[in-house]
Order: sequence, then C-alpha cells, then structure tokens
Amino acid sequence: MVPREIVGVVGRPIGHSLSPLLHAAAFDALGLPWMSTRFDAGWGQGAEIVSSMRALGIRGLSVTMPLKAEMAGLADRLDEQARLLESVNCLSMEDGIVVGYSTDGGGLLDAIAHGSGRSVEDARVLVAGSGGAARSVVATIGAAGALEVSVVARRDEAARSVAALAGSVGRVGDPTDASLADIVIDATPVGMAGTPQTKEPPLIDPALLHDGQLAIDLVYEPRETPWLDAARRNGASTMGGLGMLVHQAARQISIWTGESAPVAAMWRAAESVVGR
Repeated sequence: MVPREIVGVVGRPIGHSLSPLLHAAAFDALGLPWMSTRFDAGWGQGAEIVSSMRALGIRGLSVTMPLKAEMAGLADRLDEQARLLESVNCLSMEDGIVVGYSTDGGGLLDAIAHGSGRSVEDARVLVAGSGGAARSVVATIGAAGALEVSVVARRDEAARSVAALAGSVGRVGDPTDASLADIVIDATPVGMAGTPQTKEPPLIDPALLHDGQLAIDLVYEPRETPWLDAARRNGASTMGGLGMLVHQAARQISIWTGESAPVAAMWRAAESVVGR
C-alpha cells in the first residue's frame, strides 16, 4: 500500500479551482490513497505556505494566481521553463527539496496533440495576449521548434517582452498576421464566464481565420467562447482551454507520483462539471 500523501492547490480566489477534482480523478484511476485540497493564500503568504509544505509533508501543490512569481522565488530549485519565466504553477517536494515547475506550456502542446493531432514544429503560430498564460505558451512553443511565433498585444512594449521568450523565432506581430498563421492562440481573458463584459473587441478578428487553421482559446468556461464560435463558422478547426487545463494537471500528477497520468479519467472529470 502506497502511503497516503497530500497535495493541493494554492492561491486566491481558490474556491472555483478544478484542480482538486482533477487530482482526485487521477488518484482514483491510479489506485493511490492520496488526497487533494485547497489552500487559500494571497500575495505575501508564499513563505508561510512553503513552510507548511515542509512541516506537514505536503507532496505537491498546484500554484495559481497571485502566487506564481512569489513561489518561484521561494523554491529551492526551478526547472528550465520556470527559471525562464520566473514563475511556477507547480511545486513538488523531492527528497526534502522544494522544486518549482511550469507545466502550462507543455500542457498546451499535449492538448494540441491530443485534440487535433497537430504539432507546433515548423508551424507559424500567432499568440494574442501578454499575461502569464501567453508568456508560458510563447516560451514553450518557441522551444518546441515553431518556425515563427508572433505576439500581438494591446501594448507594443508588452508584445516585445513576450515575443523575446520565443528566442530567435519570436517577433512582434500585427493582428492581420492571423490570416497567414497555421495556429492562432487567444491567450486573453476576453469571453471568460463570470468576467465583466468588455467593450474592447478581441485582439484577433475571427473574420481573418479560415479553413486549414487551428484556432485555440485558452478560456475553458464557456467551452466555446464567441471568438471560437466565429472562428469555427469561418472554417477553422477550434479548441478551447479545457485541454490545457487537463494536460498541465496531468503533467503535475506525473511529477508528484512518478506514474503516467490517467488523462482519460481526468478529461471525464473535467467535462462532468464544465460540460461539452
């Protein structure tokens, strides 16, 4: 019998997080008597959380806003992606050492392969947005062999900062570049359920999208945002953000347990509450 272990998710607000559901589904499928819980903590409480992690023997934590940067500074060691981004979304206790990881970008690559069979290698990719999700995605896609990674943001300075994370293939793009891209990713919160309606249009006009392209919106609730709906009606293949959520969590499960994550079980759990 594997000893009972505790993992969780930390951040604020935390009540809406699907992480405990995904973790529980994975542990059940793996036959592990582990448990997952929520830890409500805001900016400035990271040191307290890491101290509790050590004292209570917490095996791992999913890290969400507003603690991703703070926790990166408190981890004993960072993986390459987390070091580049100076941000973590996963902590793992490994032989008494707190190791920080960034699994969002890799989770998106897994989701693309799972949902579309595509790869970003040799692809022209356009990413809209300059927040944490955009940074993680751009850095990962640049390292994964994309031919070009264009970044569009509301401020050119922000776009330049994010594009630099893709290395030599990164550049500041123009919204009209969307018509030439193989994959277009909206990494902004526009269209997210429960957020105030914005008068600003999406950064990428879905009328520019067409057959042969893959359009991805990192928002996962609703499953199909108005932007994705318009992209689909214009002929593009589409994918919502639930895949990235599930697959980044799957990577965390593998980090913590050393087992291959039961992705199908985690997908079923996610779809049971988010819907199709």
